Amino acid sequence: MTFPQFVYRNVIRNKRIYAAYFLSSAFSVMIFFVYALFIFHPDIKKGVTSSVAIQLMTAAEVIMYVFSFLFVLYSVSTFLKSRKREFGILMMHGMTRSQLNRMVFLENMIIGVGAIVVGIGVGILTGKLFLMIGSRMIGIDQLPFILSMKALLLTTIAFLLLFFCISLFTTILVGVNKLIDLFQAGEKPKKEPKVSVLLSLLAAVLLIVSYYLAATTTMQTILYRILPVIAMTIVGTYFFFTQLSVFIIKMMQKNRLLFWKKTNLITISSLAYRLKDNARMFFMVTIVSTVAFCAVGTLASMNVMNKQVDKEFPAEIGYIALDDQAMHKEHLQQINDEFKHRNIHYKTNQVHIKYIAIASSSDRYAPDTMAIISFSDYRKIGKAAGFDIQEKPLEGNMALEMRASPYSNDESVKYTLKQEHLNLQQVKLTENVVFPIQLIQNKGLVVSDELYKQLKPVNTGIFTGFYTKNLEKTAGMAENLVDEGIVKSIPDQPYSMIVSGTLYKMQMNMFRMMLFVALLVGAVFFIAAGSFLYFRLYADLDYDRRQYLTITKVGLTDKELNKIVTRQLSLLFFVPIVVAFVHSAFAFIALQSFYQLSIATEVIIVLAGFLVAQLMYFFMIRYRYLRNLRKTLI
Repeated sequence: MTFPQFVYRNVIRNKRIYAAYFLSSAFSVMIFFVYALFIFHPDIKKGVTSSVAIQLMTAAEVIMYVFSFLFVLYSVSTFLKSRKREFGILMMHGMTRSQLNRMVFLENMIIGVGAIVVGIGVGILTGKLFLMIGSRMIGIDQLPFILSMKALLLTTIAFLLLFFCISLFTTILVGVNKLIDLFQAGEKPKKEPKVSVLLSLLAAVLLIVSYYLAATTTMQTILYRILPVIAMTIVGTYFFFTQLSVFIIKMMQKNRLLFWKKTNLITISSLAYRLKDNARMFFMVTIVSTVAFCAVGTLASMNVMNKQVDKEFPAEIGYIALDDQAMHKEHLQQINDEFKHRNIHYKTNQVHIKYIAIASSSDRYAPDTMAIISFSDYRKIGKAAGFDIQEKPLEGNMALEMRASPYSNDESVKYTLKQEHLNLQQVKLTENVVFPIQLIQNKGLVVSDELYKQLKPVNTGIFTGFYTKNLEKTAGMAENLVDEGIVKSIPDQPYSMIVSGTLYKMQMNMFRMMLFVALLVGAVFFIAAGSFLYFRLYADLDYDRRQYLTITKVGLTDKELNKIVTRQLSLLFFVPIVVAFVHSAFAFIALQSFYQLSIATEVIIVLAGFLVAQLMYFFMIRYRYLRNLRKTLI
């Protein structure tokens, strides 16, 4: 038998340990290859949406590559620890250190090349499906499957380089171990886990404070709270697994009623060792899972933001004519004709706008001129948009600032007009958006009907609103008048205009594209997190076999063994995931401050999806683990 044959058979013999690592690596290669197919597809480099899609997918490629490097490095270091005894035996039988290093290097390269071949192969087989789903999600014409040589070369070279670097690194890891350390690995008795009460309390305090800050955040505070909350959560999570969780187990051991009940003694005792041994892995799984949940959940919640288009742009088509040119009548007539041609039921109304010169203001950023409408007109266009106008009619010099977006802030401002130095006191914001900020350029005010009649404008405008319940059907209307659904109000521009159906369609395309990218990256992260658990489980399999064999000899039944193993596995599998769920839940509570509508449904669907996937993974691993365990106990 030649040396390469020996190495190959060694890999096949350890296929059980390498299975999750190989499949996770192949899955990462496949996703990387599929993204490369999109990036280098000749038909996707057309249009604004597609160029953004390429940028997003390129960013996803970089993130996945960096993550794959760390994932493979961690996985290989775990395998080396579990095989130290095997290396020691091989060296006792005459294998030199250079042969051992060469064996480890070749083993990793065999697995790496195998993962690249399988990943690209599956990518080619499923490429058509991904291109079809991807093109549908980003709202472009269906893409034919084209096997890009650039995508093939990029994926092959990138992952060959990755596995080559990792393989070199592993030989260094093996080289620093002495023969006696290798041979005695796994034989040394485990020390009793020790914890610090101070660090346990610190973990509890950090997590409670970060949860409190996340739960009470608002749109004004989220920007300066986000970084401290993330830092406290990461540090708190690390000490939770290394200190607090073991501290809780030790407290459970002191509760005799619980500790001595049936098989709890075995479960709880070994759990303290497992938690301490695997603390860093749990920490990593929790953080990786939280990132995956938050990334997918945040993008899923953007669907709610798209539903808010109706609130941001109350008129499906809004048109402000800033002078009395004949072209405005032609534009309005064209819009009317398009509504009729598309057979869309609609209604219209018009209100007059006065642009008033401002002399001074308590707001240092106040514009030189402001758009002002009467309270009657505000009520008229608000009702036409379907809003329930609750504000009471204004009196005297009181004014309402026109809310230009759902996120406008409320602050009291005083204005002095150039017209006879008339003072206006802005009391609060209007409850609803009647003119989007793009239509009126800057701020706008609503004043009483009596005051409106007295105002002398420097310019006037006429707002025409077209209202319909078929928002999506207005997409693409008046394309010759607007660029990507919008003409902003700027100096020397005779009109400003918004087609909300076009904006909605563009937002939805962007949302679907980002969700498509996040789902695939999130899937890679989630599968990697599950693989970390699998690696650790099988790294401890020999120790578990000896432990359960001893217990079986004193009368442990099959049913009790199943119960103990299921309890321990479920705790190992679900404690990090549950902690990640809690972290994500508070992150989503903070995110809710961005929305007027609830994002609870989208978030629950995402978390439930991940939970179902984790349950399936758990039952599959439990079945394989119990089967392997029983083989040695018979």
